[in-house]
Amino acid sequence: MATASKVQLSPADNGVYHRGTITPEAAAKASEVLQENHEIHHIFFNQAGYHNHIAHHILTIFALGALPEEIQMHYNNNKSYQRQPQPLDTDVLEDLHDYNKFHKYLGNERYYRDYLVFFQGEIERKGYEDVVNEYVLKGDERAEDMLARMFGGFLHPIIHLGFGLEFKQPAIIAEALAQAAVHDAWMGPFLHAAERAAKENGKSSSKSLVELLDEIRADKKLSTAAHWDDGNKIRDGILVRAKEEMIKYASQWSVEADQLEQKTAEMTNATVYYTGGAQHPPKQIKFDFYYMHCVNCSIFFSAFLQQPWISTVNKVRLLEWKGRNDLCMYASRRSPKPLLDEILNYKPKKPVPSGGDGWNEIFARVKKYQDDGHGSKLVRALAHGEKICRPYEDSKYFRIEKGMWLQLGNMAIDSVEDSGDTWVRSAGFDEAWTGRLRSPPDRSPFTSSIADPSVLTRL
Repeated sequence: MATASKVQLSPADNGVYHRGTITPEAAAKASEVLQENHEIHHIFFNQAGYHNHIAHHILTIFALGALPEEIQMHYNNNKSYQRQPQPLDTDVLEDLHDYNKFHKYLGNERYYRDYLVFFQGEIERKGYEDVVNEYVLKGDERAEDMLARMFGGFLHPIIHLGFGLEFKQPAIIAEALAQAAVHDAWMGPFLHAAERAAKENGKSSSKSLVELLDEIRADKKLSTAAHWDDGNKIRDGILVRAKEEMIKYASQWSVEADQLEQKTAEMTNATVYYTGGAQHPPKQIKFDFYYMHCVNCSIFFSAFLQQPWISTVNKVRLLEWKGRNDLCMYASRRSPKPLLDEILNYKPKKPVPSGGDGWNEIFARVKKYQDDGHGSKLVRALAHGEKICRPYEDSKYFRIEKGMWLQLGNMAIDSVEDSGDTWVRSAGFDEAWTGRLRSPPDRSPFTSSIADPSVLTRL
């Protein structure tokens, strides 16, 4: 049985989106490597805050039917550059049980192990449902701070929490809570300000996300607020030079309790629209590294909806924060106009014969593709997006529809296998595309390696 300190998967723990045959042998292998990762690795593989993505990667390919040997291969590739956490400090652990001292160690990666052991103990005593409600969703000062940290690190803590909940693994949930605790909380003031402004606006005035994307792009002060040399284009750009404008637009998207399914689909569609459409012809097809995280995170909001112990009020709030985060992320990369023709007219490098299953071919390729898991998360999130958006394709606010989803899946796998850097970083800046000439149709794809972790970017 899965516990706060033991990863235990079964073929039935297959997530909100799965394909292929998930065998007991694959479940055993995934459990084995995730247990080792849980016990010996830090959530950051260096002190600069570069994330350990092993749990994300293994759970994603597990859901896509990876073989035990594929799971082991990817684990071996990515464990090579991980590091151990700091030793447990029993004095710190004791302090964490004191509400008034809990905050003393927040935002400092050296205390990851202490927070992990603390949350393991809390989950063992109370169950993960009560722990998440108490430490993230309760609404008191501590929970509000932790919720903001969940949206830190360009969504990595809430992505990790999503994996834990989706696959029913308390140990992964403990990792997510500890990961949030050692992240910064600087997104909090923006998200709280947008929330207050939204309440003043009233939910009846809510616009669609794609309408707001168009308005953000047209607002030159906001859409040019981030500069190429900003260390962090949200923190040092948007929230310094156009904070009030960003709050104004973000506050205009809200969710009613009876709209959760549709608004989850809308959020997913909008992030895929601006992520897949952020191309720069005649440059290579590449996906923006930062936008991609908004897509990869989207799948977990379907998982949140399936949790009966998360109140409707909190499901609404989580989704509103995600949508507002995505609007801010769009603005932070210079708000490039999404080019739907680049999607519609795309010619896959490995077209599937008539009658074949295009998604299965994509999944087969991504299960062999050697990276830290971003590629597999992206194609799984795209396939899931197609599924949840299908009922709403007649809406003008859903600009990704029908065959565009499979086109995007092919674009994603082709782009990560192509030559050069795997991702473009900050796609609205011309500087991001320097030297990225589009590959000729007959050019052989290049499979990247993560043997050198310096190619990864801090999030």
